Amino acid sequence: MNTAPTWIAITTEPDGLSESPFWHPQEQRLYWVDIPGRRLARVLVDGLQAQGDVEYWPMTQEPGCIAPVQGGGLVMALRDGIYLAREWGGPLQRLAAAPYDTSKLRFNDGKCDAQGRFWAGSMYEPKDQALGTLYMLDSQGLHPVMGGEKDGVVTANGLAWSPDGRTAYWVDTAAHQVRAFDFAPLTGRLSAGRVFHQMSLKPAAWTWGDTSPYGGRPDGAAVDSEGCYWSAQYEGQRLLRLSPSGQVLSEVKTPVPCPTMPCFGGADLKTLFMTSSRQGRSAQELAQYPQAGCLFAMRVEVAGLPVNHYRS
Repeated sequence: MNTAPTWIAITTEPDGLSESPFWHPQEQRLYWVDIPGRRLARVLVDGLQAQGDVEYWPMTQEPGCIAPVQGGGLVMALRDGIYLAREWGGPLQRLAAAPYDTSKLRFNDGKCDAQGRFWAGSMYEPKDQALGTLYMLDSQGLHPVMGGEKDGVVTANGLAWSPDGRTAYWVDTAAHQVRAFDFAPLTGRLSAGRVFHQMSLKPAAWTWGDTSPYGGRPDGAAVDSEGCYWSAQYEGQRLLRLSPSGQVLSEVKTPVPCPTMPCFGGADLKTLFMTSSRQGRSAQELAQYPQAGCLFAMRVEVAGLPVNHYRS
């Protein structure tokens, strides 16, 4: 079933590539990152409207993802490592150095699990090898969980967990594939990897405006309280809501061609927020979609899951 939602633009200044949104329930704020803009962002939100101006926090390198910290502050994966900030705009404490060649790889999508561990996947920027790895940061340090030369991805994305915490999801964007794993909450171990949903591959030489059909490739994701997986389809101008068994339940059209990640927020967790991208898009496409790179919100019937906090 396709739906025609009413999206409201939360921001008016486009980011190059906005990602990693989360709703902070104590602050009533929406947080996100602008990767090529090398900045973090946040804004107060009431309903579907921003309250006041967006606050930006410049970084010296690209932020791939962020998550709130229990007791206050943020944890963030920057190009060269994972950092902790006890307050907005405060000093950064490096928790772990990036265990890869930072000239070719950087951290990308990530978030915390229910146990308070921070997870972040890497992407291989030359995009000619599947060397991206999924890492987990706990009290013992930073650990590679999967990926690299053995079972890596080009661009790590779509990390999420089922409501019972027993299934983890991870995306190989270049392969147009969402994968599911059995997840052991106590240890963080992933096992029994399988294809959760396979999207159709991008047609050769396809560009925006081509008549050949293309539904996009999976980017960031979120899970709702019914266990359904919401996947942003980059270049597909849509979100897909997948059942716990991986079937497409609905397609939600988006106001811009390149949605990057959804998240749930608001007091009842029934506001769906969405980041988007304008990086590398053609002048023709940007003229048609000038709000590309902005954040949007709409109301949904099924509540999402609250954000997990990092426990240092």
